[in-house]
Amino acid sequence: MEFIDLVGNTPLLSLDRLALIDGVKILAKAELFNPSGSVKDRAARAMILDGLSQGALGPEKTIIDATSGNTGIAYAMLGAAFNRRVKLYLPANANIERKSLIRAYGAEIVETDPLESSDGAFLTVKKAVAENPDLYFFPDQYNNPANPNAHYEATAPEIWRQTDGQLTHFICSLGTSGTFMGSAKRFKEYNSSIKTIIVQPDSPFHGIEGTKHMNSTIRPGIYQESLVDGEIKVSTEQAYAMARRLARQAGILAGISSGANVAAAFALGEKLPKGSVVVTILADSGARYLSEHFWRDGHD
Repeated sequence: MEFIDLVGNTPLLSLDRLALIDGVKILAKAELFNPSGSVKDRAARAMILDGLSQGALGPEKTIIDATSGNTGIAYAMLGAAFNRRVKLYLPANANIERKSLIRAYGAEIVETDPLESSDGAFLTVKKAVAENPDLYFFPDQYNNPANPNAHYEATAPEIWRQTDGQLTHFICSLGTSGTFMGSAKRFKEYNSSIKTIIVQPDSPFHGIEGTKHMNSTIRPGIYQESLVDGEIKVSTEQAYAMARRLARQAGILAGISSGANVAAAFALGEKLPKGSVVVTILADSGARYLSEHFWRDGHD
């Protein structure tokens, strides 16, 4: 087995330890079990393999992209596995854990204006590629169809099998939107009555790392509004509180967007009829957020 073959086939966990909703199952796809610790391993692997197969990622090329953290960590891991240089643009206020993980794999970091968030990093990397196109392989995770296709081909079929085809609702937050878009498309093909619902921060100014407020940011090219059946808004405080609850009441150390996803899944579940099966995503490990203050707050 090759190391990259460890990507995917993650477990689907019951969240009954957090709360019980009569007749409704709330389940979470534990993407933190991927080798670099996040769901982004799937998309990064697909984009890198596509670049290699197309001949666009030769040994002389450097993998370059913008990231808020998780995809960058996945790129760095895969760059090491495939003996390719990696250069990543991310906001300067990205936390120390994510920067340390990227550097541990040997990748280079270029820090961008924190006030411009991930949009600023994306625009800066596009300029760098335009100035020296022959130096780089630019996967462009926001616009590369291999990103959602990774979830169409693998994540959604895994969930379908793990729920024995009983899935009724799929809900998760959006970064690049690849996880949601690829999965939602496949679920609609399995059963057109499955509802696919996005999780949104309740404000453009939020602290839910890796999650976009779509109405106030550059919309990814892979985003398709037609696949969205509804949305649930979550505050930063709700996401923090649920991340703490996952750790303290269920023993699951997951990140901030995972907290938002689970909070939204339970809010949705409270409104659903008996027999509903809701699946959300535990996008990454909480170990890459341990310097964040919210772990020390509250008494969940």
